[in-house]
Amino acid sequence: MIRKLKSGEYRLYSRKKDPKTGRRRNLGTFKSRAEAEKHERAVQYFKHR
Repeated sequence: MIRKLKSGEYRLYSRKKDPKTGRRRNLGTFKSRAEAEKHERAVQYFKHR
């Protein structure tokens, strides 16, 4: 799940909420949406190995 920040950067959050904090886990901040999408695919790939 990618959200745009006020600073203009994009942050990748986990799809599920973290049971400990009740918020989504931050999986990295990127300069462009394309970078964030690329990393999201990498995360999904390693999650389902």
